Amino acid sequence: MSQYLPIVVLTALAVVFAALSLVASKLLAPKRPNTAKDAPYECGIVPSRESPERFPVSFYIVAMLFIMFDIEIIFAYPYAVAHESLGAFGFWEMFAFSAVFFVAFVYVVARGALAWGPLKKELPVADVNAVPTSGAGVKVVGLDGRSAPHEYQAGAA
Repeated sequence: MSQYLPIVVLTALAVVFAALSLVASKLLAPKRPNTAKDAPYECGIVPSRESPERFPVSFYIVAMLFIMFDIEIIFAYPYAVAHESLGAFGFWEMFAFSAVFFVAFVYVVARGALAWGPLKKELPVADVNAVPTSGAGVKVVGLDGRSAPHEYQAGAA
């Protein structure tokens, strides 16, 4: 146990130093905010306008898909090299491992991770032959601009 004492002491010192540094900077730092300090810094270029929109989260989801499949390939390569010595157990383990990744991929695709490009703008079309129904329309959220209809009429089934 005495062989771990230097590691424990060094870890404790690191935690104490980090905590003291944060407290000291909070207490001793000058507090003079201005617009120049609050402005974003982009490689020395002063922004002339606000960014038009937030960066799409879909990009990060697709990046996670690439990382996910890279990890699968990293684990599949040793199996491909030693599949004969692993036998049926190795095969079923790799099958289960791949199935988990496939289910995650299907889930992410179903959530619209790969739906890139502009949203379809549907113009409302007035149906002159439509018979008014007594039910109120129910708005389906999350599908604005997609190919799914925006409103469903109660009784139109």
